[in-house]
This record gives sequence, structure tokens and C-alpha cells, in this order.
Amino acid sequence: MSNVDRLMESVGEFGPFQKKIGTVGSLPLALFAFVLVSVVFLGHTPDHWCRTPESERLRERCGWTEAEVREATVPRATGSASFSRCERLQLDRVECDQPISNTTRSVACDGGWVFDGSRTTTVTEVGSVFFPWFVSGSRAPRCFPRFGRKSCFIATMLGVGLLGIGAMLSPSYPVLLLFRFLQGFCGKGAMSTAFILVLEFFGSRNRKFVSMMNRTFYSAGMVILPMLAYAVSSWRTLQLVMSLPCILFVSYYWLIPESPRWLFSRNRTAEAMKVTAEIAKCNGTSLPQNLPEITLLGENKEAPPVSTMDLFTAPTIRKNTLILIYAWFTSTVVFQGLVLRLGIVGGNLFLDFLISAVVELPTGLIFYLLVDRVGRRSLMAIANLTGGVACLAVPFVPAEYSFLKKLTAIIGRLAIVIGIETLNFANAEMYPTPLRNVGVSVCSSASDFGAIVAPFLLYRLATIWKELPLLLYGVMSVLYSGLVMMLPEMRGVALPATMEDVENLESEQCLSHTHTHTVDHTCS
Repeated sequence: MSNVDRLMESVGEFGPFQKKIGTVGSLPLALFAFVLVSVVFLGHTPDHWCRTPESERLRERCGWTEAEVREATVPRATGSASFSRCERLQLDRVECDQPISNTTRSVACDGGWVFDGSRTTTVTEVGSVFFPWFVSGSRAPRCFPRFGRKSCFIATMLGVGLLGIGAMLSPSYPVLLLFRFLQGFCGKGAMSTAFILVLEFFGSRNRKFVSMMNRTFYSAGMVILPMLAYAVSSWRTLQLVMSLPCILFVSYYWLIPESPRWLFSRNRTAEAMKVTAEIAKCNGTSLPQNLPEITLLGENKEAPPVSTMDLFTAPTIRKNTLILIYAWFTSTVVFQGLVLRLGIVGGNLFLDFLISAVVELPTGLIFYLLVDRVGRRSLMAIANLTGGVACLAVPFVPAEYSFLKKLTAIIGRLAIVIGIETLNFANAEMYPTPLRNVGVSVCSSASDFGAIVAPFLLYRLATIWKELPLLLYGVMSVLYSGLVMMLPEMRGVALPATMEDVENLESEQCLSHTHTHTVDHTCS
């Protein structure tokens, strides 16, 4: 155990200070849910129908309302009570006091569309499709090594708020896209920084508390979002309401301290000891008198810089990185696919989103109860194996058993979310302090690529067979469950401080396994 771990253990690893900062540090997660998935509502295409050349004339000459004009000029969709979005009636002559003949010929839309005016979205105002996509924040946490966890968190949260306001004021689609692009960049960076900042105050046995609180607040944000979107009919007002609170987190500059682990890693020992003393005071403990002085190669010598390439140099770290990248990609493709699949079967967007969010609400508690009992890699493997089997099973459940079909899909989605939470938790544990931010950011950035790919996979495969995407999700998840068993188990293991700690960890676990089971041929 390093001197830093001994010091943090002596001042309390799960006292009042950790519980307070774990709760306060998780509050932003509710807003991250707004930023990262609100595009479902901001860019939703409302009900619409073909615009006809005669519309204005009929309203003026006949005094008809918009609804009466629609009834007269737009046919019903085949096999549906809703109006067609692709065709309009070819009207040669319309008498105000005579009904339109049912035999009137239909033609393709050639004059644009009329949108339901009960609420506005980016589609109705900026005139272009608003894709559910945000850019990776993998480079945002690069400021970690130089400026620290807290400074990066505050800067990225301020960016999320200001860029969100800029998006609200956007006069055109390209400007809107630029602001959302940058807001996603800051949002992903802020999400990573908040998690890592809080995590480093906890000992190995209680780090799961951070993930539970993060997931609980994030899920609460997901539950609040559809209700907020339903109550606010204008996308600009909704964008403003979701963005303004982010600026308030600038107050965290005075409310939370910098990570002492990061301060020690940067040789800022005096500042680190001051923060540690504050933790001890809050927890009702005291600094140990016999602990050796913690120094790192001299007070003024900078720690060596880190880069993405450091994730692929050492063998163990390289293997872990590749597995984690695939895990993040698969988790996002499957999760996003299951969410978007709701749109294929139709229904009420707000209600469907709310139900799915409520189902995910207990995942933080389930994760908390299982992660130390089962282990990180085992829980990831079991959760994704369960989700994969559920995805493989749904297509073969007869349509007449609709309740069983929906229940199986819900179980699969719940399992996938538990796997995502465990992955997020384990990812941060598997990298040493200097590489932790870069490792989490690079690996989790694979989820951004997965978010872009997910809609294309879903809709392309669904044109062949509506249930075909589920078969792909099932195979990907089952493969994921096997690969994660090659990762080291971090249950009860102190956060690694150096790259050597990570490289030695697997050898130590192999040696321990060999002593328990004679010879393990996988440990070379």
C-alpha cells in the first residue's frame, strides 16, 4: 500500500466528508442527462402533413380553419387514422359548401409540409433534421494533468451552460449544430471530470458509492426530462431551462477541494496535506504522526507528461484499453438501439421515454448491492450475458405474447444499464493516477462513435426484418461478456498510482490464483 493510500485510510475513507462530496459531486449528473439525451425532444419531428397550393385560398375564401383545410386536402395514411405525410389530394376545384370526393386523386408532396403548431422543435424552426449526436469529450480532460480535476470540471460546466444558451439563440441550423457540437464536447468532459474528482476521495471498499450516486442522479434527470419537455412547448425555452443551471456549478470552486491524489501526483505536497487535514477534521479523525513524509522527486520537478499513446505501450494497459473500448462501443450501440427501437413500434414519445427512465431508476442501487459481492468483471459479464440472451430471445417470442415480449426487452435493457454503470466504475479503477483521466476519456469516447453508429444499424437492419437488430445486439453483448473476463479484478484493490502498479497487478493476481489452484496455465 502506498503512503498516499495509508494517509487516506487514516483520515477516513468513507466518513461524513466522503458522503457529502459524493452527493454534492453527483448533482451535475442530472443535468448531464438533459444535455446528452435532450435531443430526443429538441429534435423530435412533430406530426406533419403535406402543404397544398389551395390551403391559403380555402382559408380566405371559405373561412376554414387549419383543421378543416387538412381534412379537405390531405388523405389518411393507409391502414391508419393519422394523416399521410407523403401525399396530398389533387384538387382541381373546391366548393366551400360541398365535401371533397373520396375518389380525388392523391399526388406526392411537392409544396413542403405543415407542422403541428402545438409545440416547436428544431425541425419546425430551423428547417433541418437535428441528429441525436454529440461529439466526444475525449480531449476535454487533457487539462487534468496540468490544471487539476476541479478546475477542469468548473471550466467544462461553465462551457456547457454558456454553449447551451448560445444554442438557444441560434438563428440557423449550422450555428445550432456548432453550439450543440461544442456543448457535447464540454458535457462529456465535465461528466468524466466530476466522476474522477469525487472517486479519488474514496477508498477501494467504498468507491462503489460514487457510481451509485452518479447513476441515481443521472436516472433522476432522465425521469425529469420527459416531464420537463412535455411542460415546455418551445424548444428554445427548453434549451434555456436545461442550460442555465449548469452555470451555478461555478460555485463548486469554493464548495469542493481539489483531489489530494492529484496534488500528490503533481508534487504539490503542502496543498495535498492541507486538503487531507480538512478531510480528517470533517471525519473526526486526525493525521497520523508516524506516517513518512510524502515527497515525489522534488517539489519543483514536474511529473512526466502523459498522452493517449501511453495507453498502448505497456502490455497489460494495452490489453485492458482495447477490451474497454469494445465494451463502451457495444454498450452504447445496444442501449441506444433499444431506446430508438421504441420509435419503430410507435407510441407516445413522452410516456414511452418516462417509462423507460423509471425502469432504469433502481439500477444504481442494484449495482451498489452487487458490485462488491459479485466483483467488477463478473458483474459486467453476467449483466451483458443476461442482456444479450434477452435480445436474442425477444425476436422468437410469439407476437400474441406481447407482455412477455415487452418484459423480456425490459429485463435486457435493465441488465445492459447495470453493465454500463459497472463498466464506468471499473474503467476508472484500471488506470494509474496520471493516466486515469486519459484512460477513461479515450475508452468512453468509443461510446460516442457507438451513439453515431446505433441509429444506422437499427434502421438499416430493421428494413430487412424488424427484429434483426436485436440479434446483432445479442451477439455483441455475449462477446462482450466473454472479453471482460480477461480484465483484472479490482474488487478490494487500491487505486493504482503508477503504470508499474497496473502491470504488476495482473501478475500478482495470477500468482495468487496459481497458489490457490496449483498451476494456472493462463498466467505466463
